[in-house]
This record gives sequence, C-alpha cells and structure tokens, in this order.
Amino acid sequence: MLIFATVSVMSKSNIKSNTSAEYLRRINLAFKFIEIHLDQTILLEDVARASHFSSYHFHRLFHALVGETVNDYISRKRMEKAAQRLLGKSELSITVVSEMGGFSSSANFAKAFKLYFGVSPSELRNPGKLSSKNNKNSKIGKIFSKYGKVFEPHDLYSQFVTNSRVFDPNKLEEWLMKIRIEEMQEKSIAYLTAPNGYELDSIYETWDKIINWAKGKGIDEQRQRRFAICHDNPSITPEDKCRYDASIEIESEVKVAEPYHKSFIPSGTYAIAYYKDAGDKINNFMTELCTHWFPDSGYEPDDFPPVFHYLNDAREDGYVEMEVYIKVKELVVS
Repeated sequence: MLIFATVSVMSKSNIKSNTSAEYLRRINLAFKFIEIHLDQTILLEDVARASHFSSYHFHRLFHALVGETVNDYISRKRMEKAAQRLLGKSELSITVVSEMGGFSSSANFAKAFKLYFGVSPSELRNPGKLSSKNNKNSKIGKIFSKYGKVFEPHDLYSQFVTNSRVFDPNKLEEWLMKIRIEEMQEKSIAYLTAPNGYELDSIYETWDKIINWAKGKGIDEQRQRRFAICHDNPSITPEDKCRYDASIEIESEVKVAEPYHKSFIPSGTYAIAYYKDAGDKINNFMTELCTHWFPDSGYEPDDFPPVFHYLNDAREDGYVEMEVYIKVKELVVS
C-alpha cells in the first residue's frame, strides 16, 4: 500500500523522467558489458542479464532506445576496434588483428571489413593507395548505406602523408614539442552524455544543462573546470553514434542524481598537449599527435579515452582553446 501511495502523488512528468533515467542507466550497463567482451562471443541473453532487462524484450528495447539492433551495434563496434588496431598497432599483422577480433579467418575478416568500410584492411594500411583512389570508395560499404557516414580513410593519416595542409607545419611542430608529462591525482566529476554524439547542437545543449546544474550546486560558472571525455574517433564512428561526456570537476562529497552521473578521471601519468584552433580540426590534431609524438616519446596510450580540458567558450570566441590529456604508460619493448 505504501508503494502505491507514493506513486500516486508523483506527477506524470516525474515518473517519466525517473523511468527514462533508469532505462538509460541500464542501457549504459549493456554498452559496458559489450565493450568488455567485444573480442569474445557475445550472447544476447548475457547482455540482457548484465543490463537487468528481460531477455524476452531486451532486443526490442535496445533497438528502440539506441536506434540499432544489438547485433548491428556489436558488429559496428568490432569493425571500429579492428580499424583502430590496424592503424594504431602497425606491428600486428592483419591475421593477428582478425584473430584478436574473434574472426574465424583473415579472409573472412577482410571480406567483412571491406563490406563495412568499403576498403580492405591492407588498403587502409597503405596510404599511398588511398591517395590515388581519389576517395572513390567513400560512399561504398555498410557504414554509408546504414549510417550515412562517408568514410574518408585519408582523414586517419597525417597531413604529411596525404600532402594536405590542415595546420601550419611550424605551429604544429611547436605544439608537439611542448607536450609535457605530468602525474595527475584522481578528479571527481559529474557528467552528462550528449544524446546525439558529436553533433555540435547536441554538445552545446548538453554543456548548457550541466553548467546550469553545477551553478545550482554552488559551483560558480567562472570557476568551473570543464572536461570533455570523447570515447570514439569520428573518422571511424558515425558522428551521432560517438559518445561525448560533458563533465565538470566536483568535490567528492557532492551528490549527483539522474540524468547526471558521477565518475572520476583516474590518477596516473598523462601527456598534456596544448591546442588553440578551429573545433573541426581537433580530430586531425589527435592524428598528428599519435603519428608524430607517440612513436618517439617512450610512452604508449593507456586504457582511458582522451580528455579535453576546455580553457574558453568556443561559441563566444569562434575557436577552441584547450589542453588535451592522454593517459599514458611507459612503452615496454619486447
């Protein structure tokens, strides 16, 4: 009787809000389970169990809330992870990459990869061939037909490889030379995930919400330390499927309730790079950093997504000024 009495005094909007927040929390549990087990066989009932949904209805619920089926989501994430390995782990053969991704053979992997991206694994690793193709494959493959993502492989390579000029070479060299290594203590954060990935309107709307939330918690707008945690590479992942967490540093005792979440940026060693330029060049900068700084740094990226510490408001200034934090660990040479 107490439960029914409690529900009866809640407004419909509160019930809807609480229900939506709980569904979102459970879907995030499904995402996490899939990410952890991506290189293994994943059964739908296991994902449903991990997210505390009925296995009889999970497939429909996931499709309705995420916009793609469970199998399509898993296949897309596997292709994206394979592409990242091909580009970031040049020491691994295509056969090894296919084995790590759970494919039965390198031939099946190559076929599935080309069907999805429109280029083969070997073509992706050969920027000379990519440049000569004149992007003819940019609208071939499931990534375009299903997600509307024009896949441009040359976006994954340095401007010096593709003979383009995204940044002034002298300015780029200065940025890369000034990268510093620092030990950072754990930072407690409150975050809100942008509903439409890296779409600018979605990002700005998300920031407005969490900035106002933080003000309501007594964190003055001018003192807010704002960090974006970007989980996906937009050159590989459809823009609206990328995950962008707008976060603000908080004291550990601050209470955080749905739809906001509480987490932390882990302590550890970080490479910190300065950036001041157009927002649409950030992904190019990350490519240059990985291409030209990491190989001679003595470090490799640790298992945490890049964190962008914003130093200005891009909407007011027309450019982005920020520090890029990349968690690193010492490179072990075998």
